[in-house]
Formats: sequence, structure tokens, C-alpha cells
Amino acid sequence: MQSATTVADPRPTVADFHRVNRGGGLFSESLSQWLGAVFALVAQRLGLRPTALTIANLVLGLATSVAVVALADRVAAGDVPAWVVGLAALVGWQVAYSLDCADGQLARVTGQGSAAGARVDVLCDVAAQIALVAALAATAVAQRPETPTWLVAVFAGTWMVNLVTSVMQAGPNAASMVTSTSLPVRLVKLVRDYGAVIFVAALVLMLAPALTFWVIIAFTIVNGGFLLASIAFSARASLR
Repeated sequence: MQSATTVADPRPTVADFHRVNRGGGLFSESLSQWLGAVFALVAQRLGLRPTALTIANLVLGLATSVAVVALADRVAAGDVPAWVVGLAALVGWQVAYSLDCADGQLARVTGQGSAAGARVDVLCDVAAQIALVAALAATAVAQRPETPTWLVAVFAGTWMVNLVTSVMQAGPNAASMVTSTSLPVRLVKLVRDYGAVIFVAALVLMLAPALTFWVIIAFTIVNGGFLLASIAFSARASLR
């Protein structure tokens, strides 16, 4: 009688994809990267390339933000329930970000990474975040028409600080101002965790859109402060 031989399944699992994630913060690692691993697994099973996930992230992110902009005045007037728009933003932005997490995981596990793919990823991130900033600014202005133009401009400019510094820190020249990985430090760093940021922004749109004005003030201060701290940290390192 011939004995059966058990052959291990060579296909990667969700855990395999999550294992190669590039972090992003406590919230992103706990939710967005895991959801990204699921998307990466599905894409691998379907034979999709990482750039397909990158484009899906862009399309969904843009569509969600455009919808928020288009409905901002109607929400402010009370014609459209804020919770409907906020819930759509919560789901749309989070799924789009998880797809952004997934493309890198898929590329690293399947060996499909390329310089061109990395460039597309960064460019799509820029486009999606410009649309997100426009959505928050449009909501703030719709809810509070006297919102200063200069505030919207500074908010839009400083929002990109996280993305720029992340790109600059990639590779052998990466450096961190705060190297501690303790829980208190990671909780503080949630203000720069993109997954947490868009979660909070969508909750505000859903529950209290009138507070969006204060949200853009808060993130202007946080991102502006981080920019100044990064300049000082880098200047100090260069003078050593």
C-alpha cells in the first residue's frame, strides 16, 4: 500500500505578506497593513502586478475625495446627511490606503519590485493626498466661509511634509529623530500615522463636520512643527 506524501503549499499567506510591510505607525501596522496583506494575497492569486494595486488606490482615493468636495456645500446646508459622506470617506480612504500598503507587500514577496513601480507609487500617493487635502479644505470652507485663504494654503503645503520626509529617509540614509519604539512614543507618533490621520479626519466629517476648521489648524501646527524639527535635526547632523 502506497503511503500518502504531504506536500507543503508553496504559495504565500497573508502573514507572509504582512511580514514584509514597511510599518507606517501603530494604527497602520494594526489595521491598514493587515488589510493590505489580504489585498496583496488576492492580487497574487489573480496574477495582478503591484502597479494594478497602486492605480486602484489612486482611483478609489481620488473618487472618495472628489465626492467629499462635491457634497461639501450640500452637507453644510443640511441637504445631505454628514454621516453618509463621512462614512463613505472613512471606508473609501481606508481601503485606498490599504491598497497602497498592499502594492509594496506584493512587490517584495513576489519579487516584482522595480524603480518605475516605486516612482508610480510615490506619484499616486502625491495625487491622492492632494485630493484628500482638497476635500478637508472644501469642507472647512463650506462649514465656515470665513476660513482664511492663507490658512488653507499653509495647511496644504505642510500636509506634504510627512510624504516628503518619508521619501527622503528611504534607503541607506534613513534616520529617525526619535528611535524609541515604546508604546507611549508610538502613541504620540499617531499624529503622523497616515492611517490614523485619515481615520480621524473621516470621523470628524461624519460626526462633526463643523470641526474640520480646527482639524486643519491642528494638522498645520503638527506638520509645520515636524518640518521645523526635521530641519533642525538634519542641520545638526550635517554640522557634526
